[in-house]
Amino acid sequence: MAVNRQASVDAFDLPNGRVVAGKYVIEGFLGSGFEGEVYRVRELSTGLPRAAKLFYPQRNVRDRAVRVHARKLDQLRKCSIVIQYHHLETLRHRGTRIACLVSELVEGELLESFVSRQRGKRLHPFEALHLLNELTRGVAQIHRLGEYHGDIHDRNVLVERRGIRFDIKLLDFYHWGRADRTKMKDDVIQLVRVLYDAVGGRRHYSAQPPEIKRICCGLRHDLIQRRFPSSERLCSHLESFAWNGGPRG
Repeated sequence: MAVNRQASVDAFDLPNGRVVAGKYVIEGFLGSGFEGEVYRVRELSTGLPRAAKLFYPQRNVRDRAVRVHARKLDQLRKCSIVIQYHHLETLRHRGTRIACLVSELVEGELLESFVSRQRGKRLHPFEALHLLNELTRGVAQIHRLGEYHGDIHDRNVLVERRGIRFDIKLLDFYHWGRADRTKMKDDVIQLVRVLYDAVGGRRHYSAQPPEIKRICCGLRHDLIQRRFPSSERLCSHLESFAWNGGPRG
């Protein structure tokens, strides 16, 4: 599909009930990011729910962004933390052809929203460590396959609580170029930042137990990289450190 280089779309604003690509009906807006917008859709032929990511054409010149995104999702299809890619569709929006990636629809809530609903708008340290462990195990799978995420934060993490566990999916991989150790180390720093924010951020950091501070390192990147040079190392720490309890931060 050739995309018009001059076309620019700031928002699609698709209403519920609109049929796109002749196959899907819009059922709700799920979110937006740098590359485009994501909608909940229903496949007309089967009645099954799906997610559809529509790419802003100016962010997808010559389909470069959509190809990178689809190939990465396909490469990581066996990773439990990655949403499963189905296929590519095209549609027209105000005379412009738009690329649309159709994927599985995952139930859950953005981590940012989930944390904001908790008491004090933060997680108990032990609960936050459970969440970080699930997230880090998933990212370690991605790294073992020679890839990285590039933009891990609480608006790119979809979470659903199941008993004492969390089911987690990562949204919106960002492409900063070919994968290397530096980009994977950046993922680790971003994972630590997720923990830091989940327990209350700067306002509550001084009161956190030592188990949290040992991981967050005051958000000093050099200390984080020295202590946790890889996601595997962070996984190993989370699954083996001695927990002494302590007050809620």
